[in-house]
Amino acid sequence: MTEIFETIRYTADVVCIRGGSVLLIERGWPPHKGQLALPGGHVDPGETSRAAAARELLEETGVNVDPWDLELIGVYDTPDRDPRGRYVTVAYLVTVPAGITAQAGDDAAAVRWVPLQDARGLAFDHTDIVATARYRQNSPF
Repeated sequence: MTEIFETIRYTADVVCIRGGSVLLIERGWPPHKGQLALPGGHVDPGETSRAAAARELLEETGVNVDPWDLELIGVYDTPDRDPRGRYVTVAYLVTVPAGITAQAGDDAAAVRWVPLQDARGLAFDHTDIVATARYRQNSPF
């Protein structure tokens, strides 16, 4: 029997909502350079996905949230979700007040607030993550 080993990378993404809009970054690096995506990135050694999500949101957009304000959306682990290899992400949802502003930082070339209904064609599987977050927001549970 042949054993096959696969390197799995662990990431966290954030659906940050303000009013009826979601905060997206323009990717500054491949893959999907120039395409809109959710803020997120690698979970560092010794860090939880929740802490990584809050850190990445701050680093990429300047939006600072308490990690405990992040609500779990789900785990996304489809083998081909990232062209660089096997990436498993934990996605979170957070709602911020109307006055919150964002500014591109880290590996984000730009940031923009996009109406939720227009958040389509995003990098990776981020369109699906946003759709799940929208469903959760409208769910009575």
